[in-house]
Amino acid sequence: MIYFAYPGDLDTPTGGYHYDRRLIEELRSMGVRVETVALPHCSSVPNQQILASVQQILAAIPDQAIVVIDGLAFGVLDEVAAAEAKRLRLVALCHHPLALETGLDERERQVLQVSEQRALSCARATVVTSGHTRQILIDQFAVPAESIIVALPGTDWTPFAPCDGDPIRLLTVASLTRRKAHDVLIDALSPLKSLHWQARFVGGQDFDPAWASSLQERVNALGLSQRVEFAGAVEDTQVEYQQADVFVLPSRFEGYGMVFAEALAAGLPVLAARSGAVPDVVPETAGLLVAPDDTQALTEALRQILTSEALRRRLQAGARQAAATLPTWSDTATVVARKLKEVSNS
Repeated sequence: MIYFAYPGDLDTPTGGYHYDRRLIEELRSMGVRVETVALPHCSSVPNQQILASVQQILAAIPDQAIVVIDGLAFGVLDEVAAAEAKRLRLVALCHHPLALETGLDERERQVLQVSEQRALSCARATVVTSGHTRQILIDQFAVPAESIIVALPGTDWTPFAPCDGDPIRLLTVASLTRRKAHDVLIDALSPLKSLHWQARFVGGQDFDPAWASSLQERVNALGLSQRVEFAGAVEDTQVEYQQADVFVLPSRFEGYGMVFAEALAAGLPVLAARSGAVPDVVPETAGLLVAPDDTQALTEALRQILTSEALRRRLQAGARQAAATLPTWSDTATVVARKLKEVSNS
């Protein structure tokens, strides 16, 4: 039996929660008993009421049980982790370090750095979703290399998109948060009004409503309201990939970037920023990568892909080849299950 703890609602439509859901599902299909544990939403500085609630929830878990805790909560629960580290076998699941989130001031960053490093030091193992994140935890958070395992997100098989849109359909799938750099994309699209394209931004707007509102205002101010559609969160993103011609998302940082793998699985050419683990996910044969926050470079990459059918077809072929190399969710769960067994025997 393992306990899998996460903050808030497991059905939250983000890549991190999707990873959690699929990992739990695959572990159960392998015969691992998984008990899910919902924790309160944890802010960067959880108050005493939240901490007391988390302590009460964890206190109900039997001694020496394995408890996997999602990093969105674990990184700010250093006090709780320190108190429970001997009684429970804690395992951290780090999608990406909280201190690297976009939009933090220096004090907030330092507080999260100290908190997450302390929490991680209490874990018997840490699961990360990319080799890039693993190296960050080793270099910047003093996590022992031997305690970290890389469990790349899985990708489901899907038919290849025909990529035959007229106008060319640009797809972005990401929650409307600063780290995803929709602002850079909007600015990059502005000089390309004379070209034949439509853009669709799929992703939840509730994580940072003020930022989401500012993006809509930006689109309106640049005269792009007839070209850029904010679709909100959708139930089935596979439909979105099938109807797209090009996937574009210039994130400022990605711990892995599951949507990039999903785009490759659908055979879509990719435009992205060379940030975090993105270069490890998107091969040069399948996409064009530019520097983060470089609006002009993104405009030129967009211009190339919008005006050259030959380039789109070449990258489309590269994406289809890359799709064959993507890990499955069964692969992901197998790696994690092996590590959990080690923790159980330790």
